[in-house]
Amino acid sequence: MVTKKATTEQVPLVDYLRLGARPHLRAHECTNCGARFFDRRNACAKCGKTAFKNARIRNSATVRAFTIVHRAAPGIPAPYVSAIVTTEDGTTVRSNIVNCEPSPDAVKLGMKVKFTTYAIGIDDEGREAIAYGYQPV
Repeated sequence: MVTKKATTEQVPLVDYLRLGARPHLRAHECTNCGARFFDRRNACAKCGKTAFKNARIRNSATVRAFTIVHRAAPGIPAPYVSAIVTTEDGTTVRSNIVNCEPSPDAVKLGMKVKFTTYAIGIDDEGREAIAYGYQPV
């Protein structure tokens, strides 16, 4: 008799994270000027128009700025790398650089990174919370 392994339900940490076979971020894109926002907007902060469409964010990016965080909230392992990356489609994303030594020798401006997801915990109902980050290529 073959038994199936129970599948754990996964829950994205933020609404704009899409899970599945090809995880990615999704933004709201202004249909007038193309500005992208991850949070809900009533109007575009760039042009003031009110029409938006969903836009899939490319998974390849480049590190534009970073800092190494040595103090964090309780329960958050430190040090870690907090960064601003620009994706291939020009979208700016604030994220952590993961699977990388948190040191100035390991992270460089202009470094190529790719989107990744990782588990950050399990709630009382057994659902696995999933976060996103970027890792070196």
